[in-house]
Amino acid sequence: MDKGTRGPMRRITVGIFAHVDAGKTTCIEGLLYLTGKTKKLGRVDHKDTVLDYDEEERKHGITIYSKEALIEWNEKEFYLIDTPGHLDFASEVARCLRVVDVAVVLINGQDGVQSYTETIFKQLASHHIPTIFFVNKMDISYLSKEELLFDLNEKCSNRIIDFNHPEKEEMIALLQEDLLEIYTKENHIPEELLIEAILNRTVFPCIFGSCLKMEGLEDLLNLLDSVCIEKEYPSTFQAKAYKISYDEESNRLTHIKVFGGQLKVKDIL
Repeated sequence: MDKGTRGPMRRITVGIFAHVDAGKTTCIEGLLYLTGKTKKLGRVDHKDTVLDYDEEERKHGITIYSKEALIEWNEKEFYLIDTPGHLDFASEVARCLRVVDVAVVLINGQDGVQSYTETIFKQLASHHIPTIFFVNKMDISYLSKEELLFDLNEKCSNRIIDFNHPEKEEMIALLQEDLLEIYTKENHIPEELLIEAILNRTVFPCIFGSCLKMEGLEDLLNLLDSVCIEKEYPSTFQAKAYKISYDEESNRLTHIKVFGGQLKVKDIL
């Protein structure tokens, strides 16, 4: 996934996770459109989404195989990995966890936290992956933000905070003693400390919106932008293979995440 450029670069691999029917594919369609990668919004029910191009996926309206997409926002690169939301394809999710820098977990605003959502969150915890929650379908949900947030706190973590709440800094300060001390003195938490708290899994940001109506997706991009910090990549080539697939002519494809150095055409590994 690395283009081979040396020196500090701002790019992260973002895994998109959800229980089936939470709107994950619609979310990615919105992100692709919002960042100018596509000219029109595809829909699952219209069978014209970008990443669910497999015949079986379009037939059943679900994601079966993990896939990748590149988007850019504020001169930063986000490599999206779309993962299946059905328990039967959990192995695809497990493979992707090894290369994800930040996770976005979608919640169906109509149903709240479902069993597979809890499983996903536990897997993310075991890999120490910073996690952002996006509660989708708020345009048609009969549940309030407060009810959904209570459900998240009960079933996943009591460190999940509504990041659009006017008192979010105060709520975050109560989660960590050193942040509380700073907030008490300055009535404010510096942005770099907020970012550090997210990356350290001290706090899990939550955004409410509707992917179909494009509500909340810009907030999500801006939040991803804030946690996309500079990394120094080593000059020697380093990579991890996480998936094998085949193209239409049955050629074997190896999906890798590059951690350093350069990989040129016809190089032998």
